[in-house]
Amino acid sequence: MEQDMTRGRILPLIVKFTIPLLIGDVFQMLYNMVDTIIVGRYVGADALAAVGATGGLMYLINGFAIGITAGFTVLTAQRYGANDPDGVKNSFASGIELGFVLSLMLTFVFYGFAPQILRLMNTPAAVFSMSLSYIRIICLGTICTIFYNLLSAFLRALGNSRVPLYFLIFSACLNVVLDLLFILKFHAEVRGAAEATVLSQGISAALCALYTVRRVPLLIPQKEHWLPKRQVILFQIKMGLPMALQYAITDSGIMIMQAAINLFGANAVAAFTAASKIQNILMQGMIAMGQTMATFCGQNAGARKLDRILKGVKCSVIIEILYSLAAMALMLLPLRTFLSLFFPSAKDLSAMMPWALTYAKISIPCYIFLAMIFIFRSSMEGCGYAMLPLICGLTELAARSSMAFLGMHLHSYAVSCACDPAAWLLAGIMSILIFVWMYRDIKKKSEFSTKEHQSYV
Repeated sequence: MEQDMTRGRILPLIVKFTIPLLIGDVFQMLYNMVDTIIVGRYVGADALAAVGATGGLMYLINGFAIGITAGFTVLTAQRYGANDPDGVKNSFASGIELGFVLSLMLTFVFYGFAPQILRLMNTPAAVFSMSLSYIRIICLGTICTIFYNLLSAFLRALGNSRVPLYFLIFSACLNVVLDLLFILKFHAEVRGAAEATVLSQGISAALCALYTVRRVPLLIPQKEHWLPKRQVILFQIKMGLPMALQYAITDSGIMIMQAAINLFGANAVAAFTAASKIQNILMQGMIAMGQTMATFCGQNAGARKLDRILKGVKCSVIIEILYSLAAMALMLLPLRTFLSLFFPSAKDLSAMMPWALTYAKISIPCYIFLAMIFIFRSSMEGCGYAMLPLICGLTELAARSSMAFLGMHLHSYAVSCACDPAAWLLAGIMSILIFVWMYRDIKKKSEFSTKEHQSYV
C-alpha cells in the first residue's frame, strides 16, 4: 500500500493521502478527549480540571515524541523517493534504535520532574494530587507514544496513510471500553483514565509493528542494516532534534498559557479544557495536511522534483483556507451542544459556557494562520530544512508567553485566551516568509551534481 507521490496528479494524491490521516488524527485526539468526557460526566468537574491542568505537559510529551519521530523518518521518505531500498532499511533500523534510547530518556525526565512542572503551571491545589497521579501514568507510557508515532511515520514516509488509521480506530474504540471499565467498574477515577490511554496506545503500536514485519518488506532491515551507521544516525539526529525542539518550544508556550488559565480556578480550567479539546479535534485537518506535505515534499525532494513541491504547497494552501473557514463555524455555532458532552447538568453547563465562549470567540479569527504554520513548517521539514521551523517555534513562544504574562499581570482571562491567536498570527506569517527563502535556496542547490546532492542528503 505504498504510495509514490513523485508522479501523478497532485490534488487527488494530496486529498487521497490526507483523508486517512485526518480520520486517524481525530481518533488519536479521542484518546484524551474520551478521558475528559468520561471523567467530567462520571467523576466530576474537579477531576476534569485535574486532567485539564496537565494539558500543557501532555502536549509537551506528545509533541516531543511526534516531532523527533517525524524527523527520524525524513530520510526514509527521501531515500524512498530516490529509489534507494538500502537507504530506507538503514533509516528504519537506526530510527528504531534511537527510539528506544529516546523513550528511556523522556520517561526518566518527565516522570521525575512532573511535580515541579505542575507547580510551575500553577495547578490548583484542590486538584494537584489527581493531576500528578494522571500525568505520571502517562509518562510511564511514553514508550507506547514514541513507537506508535515512529512506526506510523515510517509507513507514511512510504506513502501508506491507511494502515496506521485502521489500528488507531481499533485502539480508540478499545480506549473507550477501558475507560468505562476502569472508571465505572473499578472506580479508578483519573488513574483509570490514564491507564486506559496508555494501554490502548501500546496495543496500537504493537499492531503497527506486527503489520510492518509481515507486510512491509521494504522496511525490514537485514543484519548489516542494524549495524550503526554514523552518517545515518547524525542525519536523523540533525533532523529529529530540531523538529522535537520545535514542538517543545511551542508546547512550552502552551504550558505557560495553561499556567495563566489555571489562575482563574477550577471552573475556568474545566471550561477551557473542554473548549480546547473541541478545538483540537477541529485542528486535526490542519495537522493532517501538514503530515501529508512532509511526506509529499520529502519524496519529491529526494526525486529532485522541486516544481512539483511548489505546486503541492499551493494546492494545500487552498484546501486549508476552505477547511479553516468551516472549522471556525463548527467551533462557535454548536459550542453549547459540544460542551454538554463534558458537563451533563444544566447548572455546570451554564457556569462553564461563558469561559468557553470567550476562548472560542478570541481564537477562531486566526485559524487560517494556524493552518499555514502546519503546511509551511512541514514542507520545510520534508525538504530537509529542520532548523528553519525553529524560528517559527520561537516566534510562537515569544507571542504566547508575552500574552500569558500580560494576562497574569492584568489578571485577565480574555488576555490569557489571546495567547493562542497571537502565536498563530505571528508564526503563520513568519512560516510563509521563511518557506519562500527556503524554496529559493533549494532551487539553487538543485543545480548540484548527483554526487553533491547525495552528500547533502
